Amino acid sequence: MDQPTVLVISDDVEFSRSITARWQMERHVPTFTLLSGDLWPRCVDNFAVAIVGPLRRELLSVVLEPLHSTQQPLFCVCHDAPTAQLVRERWPRASVLRCDENWLNVLIVAAGEAVLRAGAEARARAAQEACAALERQATLGRYMLEMRHGLNNALTSLLGNSDLLLIEPGSLSAQARAQIETIRNMTLRIHEVLQRFSSLEKEMNVVAQQVARDSGKYRVAAAGGD
Repeated sequence: MDQPTVLVISDDVEFSRSITARWQMERHVPTFTLLSGDLWPRCVDNFAVAIVGPLRRELLSVVLEPLHSTQQPLFCVCHDAPTAQLVRERWPRASVLRCDENWLNVLIVAAGEAVLRAGAEARARAAQEACAALERQATLGRYMLEMRHGLNNALTSLLGNSDLLLIEPGSLSAQARAQIETIRNMTLRIHEVLQRFSSLEKEMNVVAQQVARDSGKYRVAAAGGD
């Protein structure tokens, strides 16, 4: 799974450097995409969290408007009260921080939690997709197992009729006999595949029973240890 990306947009290079340097002190360090306001929204793909720092006044709307319409967490660090008030009024989804003496630590803690949550949500979505794929495969497998009886009957009919046609030498041309023998051989191969399905079903049932027995033993042992 890809590492979460933090998007940092600011016209102040030192602002971006401070964030990346401070984040290196944390246990979980994401990847960073650093952009100036002029480069947004070019060269940007997916990101987990967006942090907007000091920008020229005319770029605020250009940067914050598209970010505000996404679902990703958005943090905006403002150097003055009027800008902070403007951001709160026009883009209420943004979490606004003022540049006081502790703004960097507060930002890293809050944005770090947002990155972890975004990673957890991404893993949950991947797990749901995997479960859905497994469920589709399981449904197909159950259908194939349920159809075994009908398929076996059809294969038995094919084998029986092909054997009857081949039992009398000279009744068919060489080409016809070759074609019927091909049908018979392919029927036998399909029968072998179905037999393998039956063997797999039995093996899986044995494994499931063993897991159930082991789980029962663990529960008994845990209860005895209480």
